Amino acid sequence: MSTFTYTARDLQGSTQTGSIQAESLALAVRQLRADGLYPIQLLEGAVTNPLKQWLVRRPKRSEIVAMTCQLAVMVDAGVAIATALEGLVAQATSPVLKKMLASIQQSVQSGDDLSTALGQFPQTFDARYLNLVKAGEATGALGSILSRLSDQLQQEAETRQRVQGAMMYPAAMLIMCVGACVFLLAYVFPKITPMFAGRGIELPTATRILMFVSNSFTGYWWAWILGVVSTLAIHFYCMSQEWGQRWKDRVLLQVPVLGPLLKKTILARVARTLSATVTAGVPVLSSLELAAKVAGNRLYQEAIEEVARQVTSGKTIAGVMEANPMFPRSIVQMIGAGEQTGQLGPVLAKLSDHYDREVANAIKSATSLIEPVMVAVMGVVIGTIALGMLLPIFKLSTHH
Repeated sequence: MSTFTYTARDLQGSTQTGSIQAESLALAVRQLRADGLYPIQLLEGAVTNPLKQWLVRRPKRSEIVAMTCQLAVMVDAGVAIATALEGLVAQATSPVLKKMLASIQQSVQSGDDLSTALGQFPQTFDARYLNLVKAGEATGALGSILSRLSDQLQQEAETRQRVQGAMMYPAAMLIMCVGACVFLLAYVFPKITPMFAGRGIELPTATRILMFVSNSFTGYWWAWILGVVSTLAIHFYCMSQEWGQRWKDRVLLQVPVLGPLLKKTILARVARTLSATVTAGVPVLSSLELAAKVAGNRLYQEAIEEVARQVTSGKTIAGVMEANPMFPRSIVQMIGAGEQTGQLGPVLAKLSDHYDREVANAIKSATSLIEPVMVAVMGVVIGTIALGMLLPIFKLSTHH
């Protein structure tokens, strides 16, 4: 009997943490589900430190995408699930992935469905993944659904890489700007300021401000470190609270350039999830609930959950979305057409492709706009510091 530490959501959506005794990871998952809990993270051992949970190694996203694609090909070719998993175990080069696949294979060989076996690792396979696999098992189209799922994961990975790539340049520029400012104020400026002492000239306001900041760097460096550490601690505390996460999600949607890009990314992810689940035969209500979980933004999550609640009372998806300004008019019209023609899945697939292209175009536009802005900001900041150094020197030369 082993102890498993879990983080799970109940039927009301609240997060709960605790530990459970079970003979295996699969049995722990079953026991939690029987208690009305849906595990988000399940770790073997009494892990109570959040840092330890964060440090637990798990397979990379790229490895999961490749595994899903290979499994889809083998299942489509008529290979039994257990045999396919055995082949994946033999091919795996990552120790973490190999260990996970071996555990899944053992569960399948002992009689579990693939979805149940995958459910042992909720930190790797989310509810959408498990429900699509379960739908494939129920409809006998597991191979095609795994193929569609691998395509979906690949598209999401590409979108994520585009966004991260677009943010790399401004992040690097910001780090360089901060580093240059710290170097000038903490090292260069203190060597110049003795030249101004006792010369009887009135220093410019910019120079006096820079001298104050420079003196605080050199004389109160510990206060700066304490301030940075305190700021980071407050940030992480706020982000660990529900209100802090909601505030962050709300602010990000309102940031110029980044906000519209984030909205398109969320809508592409939601449309892609709805398309995959509806086409796989998952009920619309369950598909909406899954789409809400993968939205990645609490405001959109709550908006989609509200759509799901009103759909149960007989309203259409498009009718509910029309009353919410968070959903663009074009989406409402396309979903409405899909509902009227009974082609909701294909319409959502086209919608997700459309927003993928929109995200790619938005990233290009954002990158072309951010680069000159960052260069201008760096020029103004470093130029101000340089000017604060040079102005007193000019005054000294004219004073003599």
